[in-house]
Amino acid sequence: MKSLSTWVAAFVLVVGTIGCDRATKHLAAINLDGAPAQSFLADTVRFQYAENTGGFLSLGASLPAPVRLVVFTVTPALVLIAAIVMAVRDRWSGPALFGLALFLAGGASNLIDRATRGSVIDFMNVGVGPLRTGIFNVADVAVLIGLALLVVARSSGRLRYDSEQASR
Repeated sequence: MKSLSTWVAAFVLVVGTIGCDRATKHLAAINLDGAPAQSFLADTVRFQYAENTGGFLSLGASLPAPVRLVVFTVTPALVLIAAIVMAVRDRWSGPALFGLALFLAGGASNLIDRATRGSVIDFMNVGVGPLRTGIFNVADVAVLIGLALLVVARSSGRLRYDSEQASR
């Protein structure tokens, strides 16, 4: 029963994360598109609207549309499917499963943007002085936290890339 409740919790995390990302992107589109950047906490946090047709930090944005489709939509979708298959096959749990849930939610939400808009809505930027991040969204944060949890799970021996864990 513990395994089922863990998977249900992971599913709720996925749905909640996608919902949060979709809602914040909608609010950004309504309130920030065409407006000047808004600055908070002595310019530590900025909200500004951007549509990203590329990947991380707009890398690949100038690629031809068919190449962007394969690189930023088809390939990530296949990676997300492969990760789900591995998690089910190897019976991931704990930090690995919740890391996958966040990774999957963030990736899926950005894929929804790419499939429906051809670009991803980004709207947050943080930093101090000239040291700043690129513009990002809630899905990007979920992907990064998910990857961090997967790295922690792997380094602690709680995540294996073979079926050994499934035989237990």
